[in-house]
Amino acid sequence: MTIQRFETGPRMSQAVIHGDTVYLAGVVANKTAGEGVTKQTQEILSIIDGHLAKAGTDKSKLLTATIYLTDMKTFADMNAAWDGWVSAGNTPARATVEAKLAAPQYNVEIMVTAAR
Repeated sequence: MTIQRFETGPRMSQAVIHGDTVYLAGVVANKTAGEGVTKQTQEILSIIDGHLAKAGTDKSKLLTATIYLTDMKTFADMNAAWDGWVSAGNTPARATVEAKLAAPQYNVEIMVTAAR
């Protein structure tokens, strides 16, 4: 079976496809870094849509999602964006954890796996 990699750098790839499974790296906000969790989540989900499209799939085929928040008190803010985005009836297995992220301007990071 072949492995395809997208946006590959010296440390990581943004997406890896093995067979019919698409693995995305953790995604953080670019334009809304430093803003609130809802705005960052909305941007991240838009970026995820783009990566999934490049890999030949979409959010209706999500298998798993791991969401990292810097403060669990913002769980409802993140869910406000997530609930409006996720494909009804096709919700993935999901975990949300509190974690310190790579830089202080990031309040949320999301990593997903999808089928093609």
